[in-house]
Amino acid sequence: MHVTPNSGEAIGAPPPHEAYANAPDLRREMHQVLALGAEREGRQAGPDTGPLVDATAAERAWLLRRAALIDQMALDGPGPGPVAAATETAEQLVQHDRRHPDLVAGPHHPDAITLAPGHRLYVRQEYAAWTAAGRPGI
Repeated sequence: MHVTPNSGEAIGAPPPHEAYANAPDLRREMHQVLALGAEREGRQAGPDTGPLVDATAAERAWLLRRAALIDQMALDGPGPGPVAAATETAEQLVQHDRRHPDLVAGPHHPDAITLAPGHRLYVRQEYAAWTAAGRPGI
């Protein structure tokens, strides 16, 4: 019998205060995520210095940071709008990771957490693993 985990304890996902312990404050992260989105869409030039970054890894870093930001905002101000936005951005990260499973940083693939509400536990797992790995892709 295959059981799909449905809680942070069952999958080993860190609670929000641990997952986001090393996250920038919300205002700073919001500005950084918006700037990355503008670069991604060609509305703003990116930095000209630094090592070249794989486009797929950079896309994932943006999706992850955006999903984590919206998740944190939903935790601070829960309600139908913020929770729906957190669920939507988490799903976008999951869709990306299904296409690029080699970029999954945490121990559980996104489909292992399908019963968890809106894949937000997956976002927390991946954000904690991403920061522990030195924030690759940015």
